[in-house]
Amino acid sequence: MSSPKKVVVFDYGFGNVRSAERALARTGAEVEITRDFDAAMNADGLLVPGVGAFAACMRGLKEARGDWVIDRRLSGGRPVMGICVGMQILFARGIEHGVEAEGLDEWPGTVGPLAADVVPHMGWNTVDAPADSELFAGVDTDARFYFVHSYAVHDWQLETTNPAMHPPKVTWATHGKPFVAAVENGALWATQFHPEKSGDAGAQLLNNWIGTL
Repeated sequence: MSSPKKVVVFDYGFGNVRSAERALARTGAEVEITRDFDAAMNADGLLVPGVGAFAACMRGLKEARGDWVIDRRLSGGRPVMGICVGMQILFARGIEHGVEAEGLDEWPGTVGPLAADVVPHMGWNTVDAPADSELFAGVDTDARFYFVHSYAVHDWQLETTNPAMHPPKVTWATHGKPFVAAVENGALWATQFHPEKSGDAGAQLLNNWIGTL
């Protein structure tokens, strides 16, 4: 019998770390909430949650050296998963209330205000995932996921021109207009919604991620 996967929920002060811990523990993973550098580097998987403002999350992440941890893990092909603002900060920049802040620039693109009459987008919504998605494997196409956000990425800008590279798998949702709801890009996966608050469908997603570690 294989030993449980070790997952670190990165604790930099801007995430629902306890709910993420409980959801991951239900998959059978061994979960630790910490900002300890060595623990975050050596874990099988690193989960980066995020709530609040883009710029504040980036400041907190950098103060905890999380930007360096994420970069080093991805350079070595070590899995990282971002949730909510933990996904948004993976893009090049965010604009909130007219203020622009730099992100981690793992993906090009700008996080901006949702193009919708009703903001925030709060509640359950369906998504449109690629047919070959590993993240959404075993999830019904009409499954709903829980969103709480006022900002999103409306344009996916990363182009893969090298035929030897697998293009990222991008999942979309619509609130006003389509926005990026999830990304699978090698060792880096992320969701705009909260899988830890999305019932059985969210639990299946987390199980799928753990299964890749």
